[in-house]
Amino acid sequence: MNWTPLALTLCLVTAAAGCGGAGPHAKSLTDPDPASKIPAIKQKVREKDLTAAVQLVKDLESDDPAVRFYAIEGLERLTGETFEYRYYDDEDERKPATSRWKQWLAEQAPANP
Repeated sequence: MNWTPLALTLCLVTAAAGCGGAGPHAKSLTDPDPASKIPAIKQKVREKDLTAAVQLVKDLESDDPAVRFYAIEGLERLTGETFEYRYYDDEDERKPATSRWKQWLAEQAPANP
């Protein structure tokens, strides 16, 4: 097949946009891509899957404010707590609340016999 530059460009743009038959992003809490991570967070929260809390606490330190937003929203829906975490605060302002979340997480681990 002989591709014209326009046809080739349209094909590449369509594929890059996720419309080229590659299908939607797989949902994964550990994927660094927010397009995969955020739907996974939403799904775990809908399922009331508290095991997701480990990754959600890690995501409170994400560079991406959207990931931080969905992480804290998910944690609040799962636990009823925020520990005064605000996703829009700067890194230094978020540290105390992130520390409280890490402490909470450590307290959830079963005691070692």
